[in-house]
Amino acid sequence: MGANASNYPHSCSPRVGGNSQAQQTFIGTSSYSQQGYGCESKLYSLDHGHEKPQDKKKRTSGLATLKKKFIKRRKSNRSADHAKQMRELLSGWDVRDVNALVEEYEGTSALKELSLQASLARPEARTLQKDMADLYEYKYCTDVDLIFQETCFPVHRAILAARCPFFKTLLSSSPEYGAEIIMDISTAGIDMPMFSALLHYLYTGEFGMEDSRFQNVDILVQLSEEFGTPNSLDVDMRGLFDYMCYYDVVLSFSSDSELVEAFGGNQNCLDEELKAHKAIISARSPFFRNLLQRRIRTGEEITDRTLRTPTRIILDESIIPKKYAKVILHCMYTDVVDLSVLHCSPSVGSLSEVQALVAGKPNMTRAEEAMELYHIALFLEFNMLAQGCEDIIAESISLDTLIAILKWSSHPYGSKWVHRQALHFLCEEFSQVMTSDVFYELSKDHLLTAIQSDYLQSQTY
Repeated sequence: MGANASNYPHSCSPRVGGNSQAQQTFIGTSSYSQQGYGCESKLYSLDHGHEKPQDKKKRTSGLATLKKKFIKRRKSNRSADHAKQMRELLSGWDVRDVNALVEEYEGTSALKELSLQASLARPEARTLQKDMADLYEYKYCTDVDLIFQETCFPVHRAILAARCPFFKTLLSSSPEYGAEIIMDISTAGIDMPMFSALLHYLYTGEFGMEDSRFQNVDILVQLSEEFGTPNSLDVDMRGLFDYMCYYDVVLSFSSDSELVEAFGGNQNCLDEELKAHKAIISARSPFFRNLLQRRIRTGEEITDRTLRTPTRIILDESIIPKKYAKVILHCMYTDVVDLSVLHCSPSVGSLSEVQALVAGKPNMTRAEEAMELYHIALFLEFNMLAQGCEDIIAESISLDTLIAILKWSSHPYGSKWVHRQALHFLCEEFSQVMTSDVFYELSKDHLLTAIQSDYLQSQTY
């Protein structure tokens, strides 16, 4: 059950002839007659002729030592000698039957690989580039208008300033919200579609349209001389996260639910604030996008613009613990889930951390942090963060964590994708599970699922 086809012979050819008095050694083969496939098994037949007693004793001693080494190695890695077992099984088989068995194992191996790829499949998460493309197209939370050839292009000050030295200088001269800036471009041949493609490039790193003019080296050189050459999108967005230039929203955390609902209150009740950009958080999370759009509809956004103050969003820490805020924002700007951010600096102490200390719980493991963050990602509808957490949990699967991950992923709020990876680990490492205490902690359902799998990897001792 669950044997690997790569461990078995792909062909079996008879070995015929030889001196009857000389040594003949057949390992896993048979001697065939010329009339047909009748065979006389000579598995491990060792006839060494005449030997001196001391040579025989020396040879026996050497074989015993070698045997002890093999037994010791087998006990240490808990693996059976599959090759020997297959030789014993196939010693009397017809060569055509052996070939049929090999084909069967090769087909099973291909099906196993296909099953593995199916278990790894999941919906594609939206990347930073795709969300930035939608941000440019749908104009969420724009704060400045560019006028080019009598056409208005609503854009985001922070993004253009971070991506392009030309716009960084230009926008610094008009800091007010909703400023209208008339564009005067000296590069010849730039029309409205091409200008839109240039803005699309600054948002996504791609022009977004096929235009032969973008293949003209002279035009590209002129554009780079006038606008400057931006870094890659990843580098510039990481810089925007690090320095938070032109930030227009702050995230605050409170354990007072009434304060959260009112979006205001005594500042002393609020914990440390985190800066961000409305454009980024609205592009990456439908939760934040709907929240900001609701503020626009109710007129709260107008008050912030009039007072020229950043919008304050107060979050209930019982739902989104403060300690995860930087991890979430970092992922929004970079598409990377970096849990080391949690341990970079001493924590001020979030509500969840205090509750854990009071309950006497030990420090959370990396997998447990990813599980908690996964639930927050689902709440924020931020799929890139959710899948990043799934990857961290899957990488953490081992004999020590298997039971906890299986239990968590089996719940309705758990990850079905992680559950498939945990079951795959159980089937692949079933021999180790059987000889460990983990076996006694397995639930009946998980054990049955593993035993009924066509690809269970097990062995006998």
